[in-house]
Amino acid sequence: MINNDLMFSKIEKILEVNVRPKLAEHYGNIELVSVEDGIVEVKLLGECKGCLSAKYTVEDLVETALKEAIPSIKKVLLINQVSEDLLAQARKILNSSKKEK
Repeated sequence: MINNDLMFSKIEKILEVNVRPKLAEHYGNIELVSVEDGIVEVKLLGECKGCLSAKYTVEDLVETALKEAIPSIKKVLLINQVSEDLLAQARKILNSSKKEK
């Protein structure tokens, strides 16, 4: 069994060679968030973040590449994060609509 640090660096290398160049073609990137018990969590960055095809990109490109190289990987999960700027804008809109009522 590979320890988490070694697994993390092995996954990073696969992402660097097999995934990032393809995402870069679409002005995107990927960040490896965590690896635990065969579950890999990633975030898409740049133009890939929030893309309608993000889920399929992770399943078809990322998960396939990682599982081919590391059979012990069970699943790759896409972590969606909403930026603080977007949350602040949403709060402002919601608060202004409450005041109008």
